[in-house]
Amino acid sequence: GPCVRLCNHVTPQAAPEPWYLALLGFAEHFRTSSPPKIRLCVHCLQAVFQFEPPQRIEARTHLQLGSVLYHHTKNIELAKDHLEKAWYIAQQVPQFEDVKFEAASILSEIFCQQNLVDSAKPLLRKAIQISQQTPYWHCRLLFQLAQLHTLEKDLVSACDLLGVGAEYARVVGSEYTRALFTLSKGMLMLMEKKLSEVHPLLTLCGTIVENWQGNPIQKESLRVFFLILQVTHYLDAGQVKSVKPCLKQLQQCIQTISTLHDDEILPNNPADLFHWLPKEHMCVLVYLVTVMHSMQAGYLEKAQKYTDKALMQLEKLKMLDSSPILSTFQVILLEHIIMCRLVTGHKATALQEISQVCQLCQQSPRLFTNHAAQLHTLLGLYCISVNCMDNAEAQFTTALQLTSHQELWTFIVTNLASVYIREGNRHQELYSLLERINPDLNFPVRRFLRETLKMSNAEDLNRLTACSLVLLGHIFYVLQNHRESNNMVVPAMQLASKIPDMSVQLWSSALLKDLNKALGNPMDAHEAAQMHQTFSQQLLQDHIAACSLPEHNLISWTDGPPPVQIQAQNGPTTSLAGLL
Repeated sequence: GPCVRLCNHVTPQAAPEPWYLALLGFAEHFRTSSPPKIRLCVHCLQAVFQFEPPQRIEARTHLQLGSVLYHHTKNIELAKDHLEKAWYIAQQVPQFEDVKFEAASILSEIFCQQNLVDSAKPLLRKAIQISQQTPYWHCRLLFQLAQLHTLEKDLVSACDLLGVGAEYARVVGSEYTRALFTLSKGMLMLMEKKLSEVHPLLTLCGTIVENWQGNPIQKESLRVFFLILQVTHYLDAGQVKSVKPCLKQLQQCIQTISTLHDDEILPNNPADLFHWLPKEHMCVLVYLVTVMHSMQAGYLEKAQKYTDKALMQLEKLKMLDSSPILSTFQVILLEHIIMCRLVTGHKATALQEISQVCQLCQQSPRLFTNHAAQLHTLLGLYCISVNCMDNAEAQFTTALQLTSHQELWTFIVTNLASVYIREGNRHQELYSLLERINPDLNFPVRRFLRETLKMSNAEDLNRLTACSLVLLGHIFYVLQNHRESNNMVVPAMQLASKIPDMSVQLWSSALLKDLNKALGNPMDAHEAAQMHQTFSQQLLQDHIAACSLPEHNLISWTDGPPPVQIQAQNGPTTSLAGLL
């Protein structure tokens, strides 16, 4: 890698020539200067070829040149040329594993960056085939090829390779790396929703992790990986109450890790030379799943607190670390907090955070490919909140074209249905949409709501409970059943204040005002009317603030990459009457 000292690559076989050591020393001096003098480093390495060195030195120098050019310059074609020579020559030299496989590994990376995946795959397969006597490289190359298949969304091939890796690690006596392969396979199975196969695999992972006796940091990091999979598995199913013991364990685990010293203990088994994530990345990931949990459970202030902590830590990490996973974490955190802001009635802040997601996606095409549908969905939700229904419909339609993910598809379609309902004159479109979501439309609606209430109560899904209660309360009010309506609306109001959910508070206070009038309680009716007035004012001010931001023009972006600079111009005027 880029941090390996060039001088460490000296050939142990025979005493190297003094000229070689001198050139290597100069090259390393220039590489590690502050700032690095890469041109001079490359000159020194190229000078090695003037001496017509033996094959070992020739291959190693090609590798060093390829690595330095790849990591420190834009001259990727030249880097590729040197690495191809290193890979070709090193295959003719006996016992030259490190040079051979490092060249193959970096070369595959370059091929992937240049979208030449079909050149990377056979190269990695060949390297895997001839590296079976070298456990570290064999495992590393298997991980690399599995990752390549995952990026191509070929999860079946990736799972097969991880299975091969797990069995190989078991044979060479590395239970630790066997656990890493198995956990990685479990992660992909969860992505594929192969739930019947995931359960036995997770059970096996748990056993391997608990029985493994080794470096405490490595053991705890395996436990974090295992618990992250369990927590996300529960959250995927919406089980925010059942997940609590796992989440607690995970939070304790990460605290343990942060107290352990990261001693560089080199394992005896070279196959153990892997780690899942750096300690700091694990910390952010635990914050992230905690935010997911708080948002699903409807503890939005807690979600806000953990998002702030995680984003602060990410800002610090990004100063020193250019790992792309950090931007992915940042986007997922922002996606969650944007939804929280729209619920708590902070649209202007949500809009500025949507703009941040756009900026992060501009920096990375891959990030945009993976998050474009979510980004348009968030813009659609924002459009609903500021009553721009035509734009909401356009955003959701774009998002539907960009996703094949079942849950996201359903989420978008249900929100699109709510747009049709609000517009009032789209019955035909609404019914055809509802048929796509749920073909069995003969189910009595009131039964639906009672079922929803039962499910959401059982799993502490506060927002779902609050929405179901206020909707039931509204139905009873229309049916003139005022007592029953009151029994629903009062707890809805209490829950909505706890979340806090601005639209449910607005809806409940309006209902309470009318209910108390009907029940002959003028004092309570007056209090509810005042509450309704306060909520309306807050929403109105936020609405005006959001619509006057230059970012508001994002609502009309529906194709291509995110716009670079959003110019302030008069955006579409929005009606406030429909909002309140």
